Amino acid sequence: MNIRLIVLLLLFATSASAQLTAPASMTGHSETSDPFNLSTQDFGRFAPSRLQNGYPNSVSLAADTGKVDTSKKVQQLDTVLFDMYGNLRVDDPLYNKKAPWFVPVLHIIGQEVILNVFDQYVLNLEFARVGFESWGRNATAGAPWGDGWKWDTDRFGNNFFFHPYTGVNYFNAARACGYSFWEAVPYTFFGSYFWKTFGENGKPEREDLINTTIGGMFGGEVLYRLSSNVLDDRTTGSERVWREIVSGILSPARFAVRLFDGKLGHVTDQEVYKKEPLNISIFAGIHKRNIDNQFLSGNTSELLNVQMDYGNPFERIDRKPYDFFKALAELNLGEGRKIIDNVTGYGLLAGGNSREGKFDLLSGVFQNFDYYDNPSYELAMLGFGGGVIARYPVMSSATWYSTLHLALVPFGANNFANGPNDTAAFRDYNFGGGAEGKLESTLNFGSHASIKLVANYYWFHTFVGEPGNNFIAILKPRITIGILDNLSVGFEQSIYSSVRDSPNFATMYKSTTEQKIFLMLYLEDSQRGGHYN
Repeated sequence: MNIRLIVLLLLFATSASAQLTAPASMTGHSETSDPFNLSTQDFGRFAPSRLQNGYPNSVSLAADTGKVDTSKKVQQLDTVLFDMYGNLRVDDPLYNKKAPWFVPVLHIIGQEVILNVFDQYVLNLEFARVGFESWGRNATAGAPWGDGWKWDTDRFGNNFFFHPYTGVNYFNAARACGYSFWEAVPYTFFGSYFWKTFGENGKPEREDLINTTIGGMFGGEVLYRLSSNVLDDRTTGSERVWREIVSGILSPARFAVRLFDGKLGHVTDQEVYKKEPLNISIFAGIHKRNIDNQFLSGNTSELLNVQMDYGNPFERIDRKPYDFFKALAELNLGEGRKIIDNVTGYGLLAGGNSREGKFDLLSGVFQNFDYYDNPSYELAMLGFGGGVIARYPVMSSATWYSTLHLALVPFGANNFANGPNDTAAFRDYNFGGGAEGKLESTLNFGSHASIKLVANYYWFHTFVGEPGNNFIAILKPRITIGILDNLSVGFEQSIYSSVRDSPNFATMYKSTTEQKIFLMLYLEDSQRGGHYN
């Protein structure tokens, strides 16, 4: 399915290049109407350039307009237009106007037409051969929990990685059309439902609605915000080209919307997208998955891990969904077809900052996404719950960071009792739900060293599959030692432990261990100091 989605980007590349090589010049924004009754100049006059003159704090539009009291109008947008770094708190509403409701719908349907044609005529997939008969049958299938729907038998990665990625593009079709995080969620559900009804000829599968929608929320907002950090509509020439290409790779649906809106070649005289400071950690090294838990035994494979920490969790601002998130993806090369070893992360949905003594805190409600797919175990948990992020200065050269999440998991999956089957073409896992508790604690000595512990505990109760409960613990102690300013060498021990209770068999115990030895390149945003990971 990832190949099918990439086609969407390729089909637009030729016409996009024409816009990129001949950008339209503009001063200010081309739009003339203003839903907030603020002119382009009113919004632009409080641009981050104010900070270059020594202004240290966020800028309140109501406090700075002087002659005209716009405080009530600004409340519709935000009480503070710029954060402590001078970045916009929201996308410029004059440049990123909300399109009529049917525009993102048409973009989503367009994606699905292209995917169906590709599936049918290029990949020659039987399920894509749709017509009036299948449309009528699926349109009258009833509610997803009824007999007209089913639980499918697709592979684990297809259901819990590629389906969420499909949802990413539905979600971002709405976000790129000017819709907020919460407003984009129904469009994600619509995209999944429409595809199940009109894009495939088989009985629609209910879990795809869940995975596509919830996973699309997480991945969609992460990739939308990362693409915003890359985009800069003030640029031209080769810089503009590479920015549009990278943004298009991150969010093909946003690329398509920008293409049809004419924004690929539109040049502005000020920033028009919300950005947050971003720290990136890149790990590369070797991975040992042990035989009988013997230290450093087993085959050697290669790993590549990328972790992104977006936003400042300790900035005192009015919090919005995902203005702080963490996302991590790890590839494992050399152990069969399971290359995407894990994708995990969390994003703030709502919350606020506080200070207790020397503790700086961010607490609130978070969305959690956990996906593990390796030869030892398969586990997916889509969770929502409370969380707190803390910072404590231990001494002048050391800081302690800690994150705690307690969440309910309405839906997830876990491998069968006999473990994942690397060669299976069909489902080898249970559907279910449960709860999770996740702790990350890091003692950081700047660029010199860090000591970290990740401790996750999951309760998984089966809804569909082998009845029973699975209690899973994942421990990951890690140490890094700096060898250059932003380059470290590190070692991580991973311990997976599982206790499985079922009325169908005796209690089963399983544990596996792994070691990772790696180099870590830490790319710190100049606006944001501190290893929050």
